[in-house]
Amino acid sequence: MAQLGGGPRLVLLFSGKRKSGKDFVTEALQSRLGADICAILRLSSPLKEQYAQLVSDTRRMSDIQWFREVYGPVTQTVRVVASEQSRQQRGWVFTSGVDDAESECGLDDFGDFDWVVENHGDGQHLEEQLENLVEFVHSRL
Repeated sequence: MAQLGGGPRLVLLFSGKRKSGKDFVTEALQSRLGADICAILRLSSPLKEQYAQLVSDTRRMSDIQWFREVYGPVTQTVRVVASEQSRQQRGWVFTSGVDDAESECGLDDFGDFDWVVENHGDGQHLEEQLENLVEFVHSRL
């Protein structure tokens, strides 16, 4: 069901540390919803009219504020979290000047995420969380 005119019906802003699995989670969610239902966008890309938009790289409070101002109540925040051990298994190594920069830490104290997705390596638990998100997206479209 395409929205006639205007913007998207739902915008999910994903954030998380390097190697937490933000891209993996957004791609898994899109594969379950279908490309005809949603699009994965990067903040550096222009937003296009879609049913739902998954912004996979929200990094700063100003990012969230902008989307809330522009898209209002259709905006939802999703934090992807993974243990340091899981991130290390994915190749993460702490890099000074990167992992302690605002682009990595700017949302650490946000604390008001609409959704938190735990991506510690338990595929079944991740699948359950994704299914909850899929159901929510469908309820909004």
